Amino acid sequence: MSDALLTLESICLVRQGRHILENINCAVHPGEIITLIGPNGAGKTSLLKVALGLVSADSGRVVKSPNLRIGYMPQKLIVERSFPLSVARFMRLTGRYTQTQLQEVLDEVGAGHLFNSSLADLSGGELQRVLLGRALLRRPQLLVLDEPVQGVDVQGQVDLFELIGRIRKRFGCAVLMVSHDLHLVMAATDRVICLNQHICCTGSPAVVQRDEKFLELFGPAILPHLAIYNHDQQHQHDHCPHQGCSCPLGEGKNHVQ
Repeated sequence: MSDALLTLESICLVRQGRHILENINCAVHPGEIITLIGPNGAGKTSLLKVALGLVSADSGRVVKSPNLRIGYMPQKLIVERSFPLSVARFMRLTGRYTQTQLQEVLDEVGAGHLFNSSLADLSGGELQRVLLGRALLRRPQLLVLDEPVQGVDVQGQVDLFELIGRIRKRFGCAVLMVSHDLHLVMAATDRVICLNQHICCTGSPAVVQRDEKFLELFGPAILPHLAIYNHDQQHQHDHCPHQGCSCPLGEGKNHVQ
């Protein structure tokens, strides 16, 4: 019996006669980070929405492990500046949580000092941390992140990817995310799925970055900017397969750029 938290079987999604997703098969297992990459319009966000049950596929099925706890961080949140909503109040919209619980999860993502701040006054990086904290409130087994570093400066992107790695290690949760930041993705994920309505290629970052279909989509010019980490196959993994390496998900192992 599969230990997968979430399995997508032969997923097809059609809108106005056009295939948004075609014959998608993939599974997410405990503790792994999977990143969806692909050009604009490739169906990445649509695939996340199908996986979450927010959109119904035209064919195929989504299989979830019983009582699966999922935390979801949407692609963007537009906050009207005139709307008086504090971070604390925004967090409470998720459910009935105590002030202590809210403060703890904000501390976890480095946003504890923002508890009483206005949501509209947050910087891009601060808002992303609050959204990530909100996704963690249910202590998810699967964390689903749609462009988690969108609107964040370069150093903020690095910091957020490192934070995601620490969260995976601390809670033992799986992460399924979408990202366009290829140079960071390749250093901060276990498995890459390259999507363009269908799955063009999938595998470890080291395998995918050499795949002809990947090169057709992104071009060989991107390769010098990708940090590919080779992990010791004999290394003993805990919740984090990258524990002990020098990528954003761990410390100490060698890597090849």
